[in-house]
Amino acid sequence: MDYKCTRCKRPVEIDYGYTGIRCPYCGHRILVKERPQSSIKKVKVE
Repeated sequence: MDYKCTRCKRPVEIDYGYTGIRCPYCGHRILVKERPQSSIKKVKVE
């Protein structure tokens, strides 16, 4: 699963074996899950 650091905006991969979650580049602890652009769905309106 890919995440993005909210401070430095770099992509981060989570190591689930490690107990703490931090950005390896800047040490920030707030990460946002990256979502693919193709997941946008349109609803047909009648």
